[in-house]
Amino acid sequence: MYQQFFQHFLQANQNKQHFACHSHHYWPDVTRDATLAYWDDSARLVDDKWHYIFGTKIPHTQQLIADILNLPTPEQIVFAPNTHEFVMRLLSCFDWRKPLKVLTTDSEFYSFQRQVKRLSELETVQVEVIATEPFATFEQRFIAAAAAADYDMVFCSQVFFNSGYAIADLTDFVTQLAAVTPAMLVIDGYHGFMALPTDLSAIAERIFYLSGSYKYAQGGEGCCFMAVPAGSEHRPLYTGWFAEFGTLAADKSALVLYSEDGYRFAGATMDFTALYRLDAALLLYKQQGITVGRIHRYVQQLQQHFLTLLAEQQHPLLHKANLLLHNASHHGHFYTFRLDSSAQVAELAAFLKQHGIATDYRGDRLRFGFALYQNAESFNLSCLKSI
Repeated sequence: MYQQFFQHFLQANQNKQHFACHSHHYWPDVTRDATLAYWDDSARLVDDKWHYIFGTKIPHTQQLIADILNLPTPEQIVFAPNTHEFVMRLLSCFDWRKPLKVLTTDSEFYSFQRQVKRLSELETVQVEVIATEPFATFEQRFIAAAAAADYDMVFCSQVFFNSGYAIADLTDFVTQLAAVTPAMLVIDGYHGFMALPTDLSAIAERIFYLSGSYKYAQGGEGCCFMAVPAGSEHRPLYTGWFAEFGTLAADKSALVLYSEDGYRFAGATMDFTALYRLDAALLLYKQQGITVGRIHRYVQQLQQHFLTLLAEQQHPLLHKANLLLHNASHHGHFYTFRLDSSAQVAELAAFLKQHGIATDYRGDRLRFGFALYQNAESFNLSCLKSI
């Protein structure tokens, strides 16, 4: 149905079933043209390309993202090559010489998880970690924890990368958090953006929302973004070299994207090829009327068909008892099976790969991702009957 938009990747991967969408989505064909367009713009404009990129290309991409997330101020969307850069900018808003308390979960992606684990080695940094399981009580437990102490930062995913479990109502979740803590609230939306319909209009002034192009936005690696609350007064110590480039730099937050004459919070000079790709992918969906809701419904159909086929195989490991699924109607765009060991997972993933089925795994969890470029009729799991 949607495979027409992904012919380059599909033709390069014939006879493969790509269920590693969670790890690396195929890119639509328009992103190849976008890559060439960035090269051509660089050749045509040379140094003058920055005026075009900052004045035209970035605002266009900001608006596309804002439309998808229903953000009231597109200019508050900032870009960086990866989310770890944003994590460090946010953490550098605090004075690490003084006590710093962070509330988070045991299921955050490594860009945050590994960094706060390292920071927690400092005597002044305390990190409280709340288990996501049992999923049925996670939100209540997390909100209660936020209310129980004075935290400086509260960091939580919209969709958890190691299970697919998703916050049921993000607006209500954030509203409840905001009612019990004045802390900086950060939502990692990387596995929710362009997967689950998301409306940030009611909470845009309270949260920092992180995401990027590598997963479900299908623009590839290298372009992450953060929606910054318009009223933010935070001033990161880790500014990037653009922070002095503007009339507001001396007395305003370096989290602001634009001043009167400069670009901010971009980190070092970026290679904007990835932003071109992201812009092209999002523009394609807009022009084709492919909304996030439409994508989500299509993926849910793929997921249901996958489970039906899987049940027919009666595999000793890949079955519903090992599937981490709390709410089938509100779940990420991948299924996670928890097995007995990482060795068992690696062996099964290797077996599947030998049979033309690409998956993705972390530790003791094997993941099957779903995407627009898949066709349910082409799913074939018969190799699992041989085990």
